[in-house]
Amino acid sequence: MSNRNDHPWWESGTVYQIYPRSFQDSDGDGVGDLAGIERRLDHVAALGVDAIWLSPIFPSPMADFGYDVADYCGVEPVFGDLDAFDRLLAAVHARGLKLLLDFVPNHSSDQHPWFVDSRSGRDSPKRDWYIWRDPGPDGGPPNNWISDFGGSAWEYDAASGQYYLHAFLKQQPDLNWRNPDLKAAMLDVMRFWFDRGVDGFRIDVLWHIVKAEGLPDNPPNPYWRPGITERDRLIQRHSTDQPEAHAIAAGMRALADSYGGRVLIGEIFLPNDRHARWYGTPERPQVHLPFNFQLIENAWDAATLRAMIAAYEASLPPYGWPNWVIGSHDAPRIAARIGEAQARVAAMLLLTLRGTPTLYQGDELGIGQVDIPPDRVRDPQELRQPGIGIGRDRSRTPMPWDASPHAGFSTVEPWLPLNPDWPTRNVAAQENDPGSMLALYRRLLALRRAHPALAVGDFRLLEAADGVLAYERRDGDAVVRVALNLTDWERPMPFVGEALLSTLDAATSDVLRANEGIITH
Repeated sequence: MSNRNDHPWWESGTVYQIYPRSFQDSDGDGVGDLAGIERRLDHVAALGVDAIWLSPIFPSPMADFGYDVADYCGVEPVFGDLDAFDRLLAAVHARGLKLLLDFVPNHSSDQHPWFVDSRSGRDSPKRDWYIWRDPGPDGGPPNNWISDFGGSAWEYDAASGQYYLHAFLKQQPDLNWRNPDLKAAMLDVMRFWFDRGVDGFRIDVLWHIVKAEGLPDNPPNPYWRPGITERDRLIQRHSTDQPEAHAIAAGMRALADSYGGRVLIGEIFLPNDRHARWYGTPERPQVHLPFNFQLIENAWDAATLRAMIAAYEASLPPYGWPNWVIGSHDAPRIAARIGEAQARVAAMLLLTLRGTPTLYQGDELGIGQVDIPPDRVRDPQELRQPGIGIGRDRSRTPMPWDASPHAGFSTVEPWLPLNPDWPTRNVAAQENDPGSMLALYRRLLALRRAHPALAVGDFRLLEAADGVLAYERRDGDAVVRVALNLTDWERPMPFVGEALLSTLDAATSDVLRANEGIITH
């Protein structure tokens, strides 16, 4: 039989994502910070997770709330300083947890000293650290590329008569990873944080970091229609997922491996065959975990999920470890998307599939739909393309800790509205309720620790009635089976076994109740 300790910690463990602005405010400005995270670490430890991933904490003008980095080796004053970070890191490690940072290698802020220098003139030593081009033949942008936030991906600089590339906001100029000096400087950033003791990185939009030589036009998307994001009018064939990016990822991995026990998680939105390439090869590995968002992207029904899981598992190389996520700072809340009853089933799915799960703060409470009034919208993506449902504020609302004013998150009005049911849906209210979503997450995570089959065992899909997703996890002679009813009506149990846990109050032996998941052995 296996032991969790026979596997790297990132294979047997679970990651918990914290959005720092929205976790806990310690200084009364309505925005979360590092000291606030430190204050609430016992909640994270009590869940039973193994690592914390922090969304960006670096100095930033906050045009895209930290994903526009003005200094890769500092801490944004809103969040604290390097001393506050060191205290947080020590407190995380004291609880036996790991800490991952969010590395943003595709672009910096336009206020980063590197870009200020690059923009100072065509003869700047750092001009080629970013992607500058002359206007096209018509005097407009050099090509037809569209920003992920809408509009041209090029911004004209009148002083030098050239355009610079930005895959996102114009305040986020793309870095040129074909320049060896830029590449060396960014690897030095990783060294800085590894030397400080961080346990790894989640790497933002990793598949974006190299662009095709010559920057040719992207082809039109024949399936695009009005009402979806403008970016998708084109197929990003030349602006993302270039072959040269894999060598860069391999260099990052070699650096991480030189420190021992560190992990790299790559944000990569690609079809299975191209996604799997980001594992690299045994001789030249790339990221440990290319993030897998398919539980977010696919319809919530048993047949679709079964086919998706089978295809994803089949796409993995023998040395590739899977991973799963049902929520993030960019995606709609799982309970808002499929309802609270199925969100309980989703929790069981996430924490019993083969691979490393990532939880997003607040999902352990079942936070659902949060409507953001127009005058409270902060997300630049929503502000630039309103009305098509892509706003991310709804997933970034503050954690509700208790029923005190402002939910115990702050002493003042938070930067975003709280979930409307915060007086009853908060950590304190669920803390001692055995039927709460929080209690369910804790029990599921405890089961993962108690049963190596769930943490690191083999995986096999099982036959089941329509509307039911069933599978088996096996570690030697130890077998654990999972049955998930993704419907609103009773379904037959696909197997017989002793119930370890139900998503409802108590398991029955012969049927799956509506919206019920059961783990047996």
